[in-house]
Amino acid sequence: GHPEIFPLLLTAKTQEIFNCRPDEDVTEENCFKCIKKEDIIQDLKTRAKSSDFYPFKKVILEYPGEELLVVFDPSLQYGQNFYIVASEEAKENFLQALAAVEEEEEEAEEENVEETLEVRRPWVSLGSEKEVEEESLKERDAKIKYKISRVRRKFGAPITFTDKNAADEKDSYAECTAYEDDTFSIKMLERDVGVQVVPKLRETSTQTKWTYPKNASTQYYPRQLSNEAIAESLASEALKNFLTAVHVRVEIALQQNEIMNVFFDDWKALAEDQEESKPDVYLKEYQLFTDEQYLKNRTISCIRWHPTIYGIIAVSAREQPSYEEEVNLSNKSPLHQSVILLWSLFEPLCLQLVLQAPEDICCFQFSSSDPNIIAGGCVDGQVVLWDISKHEEKLESTKPVADEVIDSSEGEPRAAVVTEVTPGLMVGYVQQGSTEPPLVRHCAASSTPYCHTKPATDVHWLPYNIEENPKGGTSEKKDEKKLQLVTCSPDCSILFWDIPSMERREQFLLEKLKEETRSQMPPDNPDTDEDLDLSWKPLIKVCATKRCHSCFPGKVRSRSALRASVKESPYTEMSASSSKNLELLENISTDFFVGNEDGEVVYSDWKKKIDTNTAKPHSQKYSLHTEPINTLQKSPFFNDIFLSIGGQKFAIWKEGVTNGPILQSSCSAGSYTAGQWSFTRPGVFFIGRDNGNIDIWDLLKKTHEASYFQNISKSIITFISPSSASAEQHFLAVSDNLGVLHILEICQTLCHPSSNE
Repeated sequence: GHPEIFPLLLTAKTQEIFNCRPDEDVTEENCFKCIKKEDIIQDLKTRAKSSDFYPFKKVILEYPGEELLVVFDPSLQYGQNFYIVASEEAKENFLQALAAVEEEEEEAEEENVEETLEVRRPWVSLGSEKEVEEESLKERDAKIKYKISRVRRKFGAPITFTDKNAADEKDSYAECTAYEDDTFSIKMLERDVGVQVVPKLRETSTQTKWTYPKNASTQYYPRQLSNEAIAESLASEALKNFLTAVHVRVEIALQQNEIMNVFFDDWKALAEDQEESKPDVYLKEYQLFTDEQYLKNRTISCIRWHPTIYGIIAVSAREQPSYEEEVNLSNKSPLHQSVILLWSLFEPLCLQLVLQAPEDICCFQFSSSDPNIIAGGCVDGQVVLWDISKHEEKLESTKPVADEVIDSSEGEPRAAVVTEVTPGLMVGYVQQGSTEPPLVRHCAASSTPYCHTKPATDVHWLPYNIEENPKGGTSEKKDEKKLQLVTCSPDCSILFWDIPSMERREQFLLEKLKEETRSQMPPDNPDTDEDLDLSWKPLIKVCATKRCHSCFPGKVRSRSALRASVKESPYTEMSASSSKNLELLENISTDFFVGNEDGEVVYSDWKKKIDTNTAKPHSQKYSLHTEPINTLQKSPFFNDIFLSIGGQKFAIWKEGVTNGPILQSSCSAGSYTAGQWSFTRPGVFFIGRDNGNIDIWDLLKKTHEASYFQNISKSIITFISPSSASAEQHFLAVSDNLGVLHILEICQTLCHPSSNE
């Protein structure tokens, strides 16, 4: 009988969308909800046939009003849980009927309130007020009055007090002795007294009007003025007065907004270049190197790039011994091979050179004056030299890798395996049975009784031999003996070594080869000599108070340190000179930094007591790190700035500043295992961690935490070494504890320094 009513089934999702959930948004008392027609049409467009309003799409589109009335039907009177009213007339009738019912309920409640009010009853006296009046206290006797007077002439007279004995005057005082008062001994007769207290009663009543809670909604409409009202408002005096009062302040504010940007963050832009977007910082994997024969189950202890030949990189490997194996080095396996491997970026599938060593190498370094000379420190404390001048042409002739690698001596292709990991990334290793790379034996080794007794943990070449002449200039002395090499070890010693010139060393080796030929010795190892090993001794030994782990010379003012007399015999040149024959040169720097296994950074001077073999120089110690220092490196841009890394901290030191580091980090969650300065940006350095991450510190951006980090390996980072291939291409060599060498390409953001860096 109601054609304008359409039963509607609303699902839980539709009820939540339109806020018409039963017993929450709509109830039996407030059973209706007005929904905008635009919202229903939008739901039809969004959900299409899955919309609950889709069966009545035509009715909804033809509805003339802006809101449809949706009524909650809990008793299912029309067959569904809701129904919609599709005409404006029925909608108005429904709303008016609800309003009339509410008014009737309110009137009925008001009538009930009036009927419950009671009329106050008047108070009826029963004679109790007379009893109260009789028992009340009344004064019957007249009061006695006393009058005290004084002679008029005595008014204002002075008063004098005197002291006298009370016994001298009669009746001067009255003694009040204690006595028994009969008044309190009289027995009181009992009296029967009745007291009745009647409280005053007051009957009151209060009524609070209370109604059932009802859901209500409020609709806001914009207030629009007519054209006449707008014209009247614009012409009013109140608007003119307001504009006159504020136009000066508004004009000043607009001028300030035009002059400067009030939302500009000066702190964020401090010491930073203006960039349109955040730079993309990354380390791109370029190549991976590993070797099944030499690096299996071993760790890479040191990485060095060739100083002059582009693309040549050398690594040293060592075992991962336990503490007992480190103490007793004689337990080395006979199959153990101690080598330094040289690879080329252009031929990643084959080794270029293999440098043999008597023991595992902890550290090594190319000579700064002659890159063909390599010095290394062994785990047993020996210092070893290699000469790769005979293989220099082979290293320079490396070309980009092809499908086949041709050996120049045999003329046959080598069998190689190439594994492609990512686009542009090649991992190469040589199969067993292929042509072996050239083996180079060490050409000199230090004498065992005079070398370190524990592993040589760091080695550094001193700069060129430059000496000041008496006329004030400088001259290079190639024929004289010079200090060129310094090593340190946890045995509390720092050794300075003298390296012979290349010509004399080659002449000496030729003479030894002739002696071997004449004595018919087996020529299996023509590049070494045992007598040479036994003749190389350090020139100076500096004893430290703690176990040294890494060292670095201080700021150099002159490149020469000691000068000794030299005999003509090349054998004598390789032998150790007596400290008595050494002449101390003036105006040179003999300061150096050293880091020990107790985490201390020591700044010392080896020149203090140069006349004895066990000089103990005066030093300054700084206790900052809690674990052994693994990196102590000078900045490539500042000769007096050093970086120390050890344990969970790193610090930056300045030579001459004696009150501690100029910058130190807070304790990190893990340990720092390696570090290296950037060769292109003074404010950037890289730190390796024990979780395989590389932390990139950019001091211009952040000093309290790393600016960027990137995971490189699943194992510990053991060494980091950067290299500048060209102005636009820079590499970072990273090794891990699994014997894998990662060559990473550094992004341009980390290569180009800012204008004020």
